[in-house]
Amino acid sequence: MTEPTVVVAAALQESGRLLAARRSAPPELAGRWELPGGKVEPGEDPERALVRELREELGIGAELVERVPGEWPLKPGYVLRVWTARRLSGRPRPLEDHDELRWLGPDEIWSVDWLDQDVPAVRAVLAALAPR
Repeated sequence: MTEPTVVVAAALQESGRLLAARRSAPPELAGRWELPGGKVEPGEDPERALVRELREELGIGAELVERVPGEWPLKPGYVLRVWTARRLSGRPRPLEDHDELRWLGPDEIWSVDWLDQDVPAVRAVLAALAPR
């Protein structure tokens, strides 16, 4: 059995808010929200892939903090893994695959239409970010 393709995403937080990105493509995902990220290329380290994707998709330099426990199935043959992250440089803007970004406060997290496969990942992020 072949290993699934890994898709990486970032739970970027600032001032107690989480960054959400609205998809502009493909058509079946357009208008729905996700944690920003993308596919790991063959031979690429997942952490490096996520830093690269954030630079390409949002125009920011970022540092990964820690992996959120778990992984979530996407379409067949793909799994989603999420890291908490902080912005080091740049101002996030939708450069590829997105047409809007929003910083969501704790009471706004569920005000956007998350992609179905991102919902359990967002729940896990919220649990990981909760004060201990």
